[in-house]
Amino acid sequence: MERTLILLKPDCVQRRLMGRILTRFEDKGLNIVAMKMMQVTPELAKHHYAEHVEKPFYPGLEKFITGAPVVAAVIEGLEAIRVVRELLGATSGLKAAAGTIRGDFSSSRQMNLVHASDGPEAAAREIELYFAAGEICAYSPTVTPWLKADDE
Repeated sequence: MERTLILLKPDCVQRRLMGRILTRFEDKGLNIVAMKMMQVTPELAKHHYAEHVEKPFYPGLEKFITGAPVVAAVIEGLEAIRVVRELLGATSGLKAAAGTIRGDFSSSRQMNLVHASDGPEAAAREIELYFAAGEICAYSPTVTPWLKADDE
């Protein structure tokens, strides 16, 4: 099993799409093992987007991510990082394929609804930024045998 972090960004929260988007992950057979609504502070934004802080677009990114609450969640499943990113689609909603979350709900490059970790190292770092170990509640749904083979 692999874990990844997602953030339902301020545009997702403000547009009241949280439930519809979380349902897409659950429908795929992924588990939500941690979740909370929170306000991202400028300090947390600087840690989360550390590689972008010195770039010219960063002030706008920080203003956006701190502008309204987000929902942070840890998603768990087989190849969760890849699967989540494929469910989201291309970063720009203008380029995302129909049937993906961004393709269906976004028509913007920045207002793209959901952040997802882009690799195992980023996932581990980001999960630690948003959740204490005790906030993660691993479980095995009773439907699991119907979602994956025993040897997967």
